[in-house]
Amino acid sequence: MEQSNDKKLTISDVAEALGVSKTTVSRAISGKGRIGKATRERVLAYIEEHNYKPNVLAKGLAQLKTYNIGVMLPEDYTVVDLPFFQSCLIGIEETAISMDYDILLTMSRGQDCAQLSRMVENHKVDGLILMRTFTEDAHVEYLISQNIPFVTVGSSNYEGVIQVDNDHRSACRELVSILLMKRLRRIGLVGGAESHVVTQSRLQGYLDAHEQAGIPVKHEIVHVNIEKEVMIERAVEKLLAEQVDCIVCMDDAVCIHVLNKLRKEQVAIPTQMKVASFYDSSILENNLPSITSLSFNARELGTAACKTLMGLIDGKAVKPKALLGYEVILKDSTK
Repeated sequence: MEQSNDKKLTISDVAEALGVSKTTVSRAISGKGRIGKATRERVLAYIEEHNYKPNVLAKGLAQLKTYNIGVMLPEDYTVVDLPFFQSCLIGIEETAISMDYDILLTMSRGQDCAQLSRMVENHKVDGLILMRTFTEDAHVEYLISQNIPFVTVGSSNYEGVIQVDNDHRSACRELVSILLMKRLRRIGLVGGAESHVVTQSRLQGYLDAHEQAGIPVKHEIVHVNIEKEVMIERAVEKLLAEQVDCIVCMDDAVCIHVLNKLRKEQVAIPTQMKVASFYDSSILENNLPSITSLSFNARELGTAACKTLMGLIDGKAVKPKALLGYEVILKDSTK
């Protein structure tokens, strides 16, 4: 049976031309199921000769795959977080497309697993990427119970979870160590919720730097679980009263409010107060003076997470935890 050049060859066409069943053709394509070697070779030779490319649906049915991956974003992300998630998603999408996969995006609402369970139990995806991790994480616990491949963007305290993250602890340790080398001895810290693993990693880096320098940490100048603007302003007031040399912010969302409060109090940066942030987002790029910060490649993070997930889906061995690099960007705010 000859196929015209403008007609797309189907499994049915291949089966009819060779006088075999569609199931036999599917088994030959997938490499699974009982089928004789000679028959498989005949089917594959015909496919190659006629340049047959199975569509994703047929390919998925043959291999029991959906060719979809799920990506779960936190519902509570801020405007400052958005560029990070956008860049990370670009990395995921580029990698997924290159492997003939599509992305199904969903949002997490706290520890509610309803949306996640619908996606998994309706067999809509072959694996998932979680974009935020918690010290007690219902989503991680649910996915472990379902035995479905998944990867976290961010570190997890759960044993056996495959993780791809930036090395926040080392990055924060290096930044604070540099500030200590500048003879700053009272470095205040303002950060978000300790329920986020990333907060704990950054806090530990701050503590590591002091320990390595042999400088005791003054706990009265460490403020965590500080997220709302009014709480950040109060923390800054306390740090000013404690006469700190520098305020280090755990992320740029916090840093914006710290900078605004210092302006209100007419505290000049860097002559009267040094300021640094643990993330280098576009939202601070036009600030004067420029802000010393840590730079992470979110796109690379998304690419690495997606490649790792694809490896899990294909049954390959992957690293239990991959830590990507960072760069310390020293700018005017700590001169």
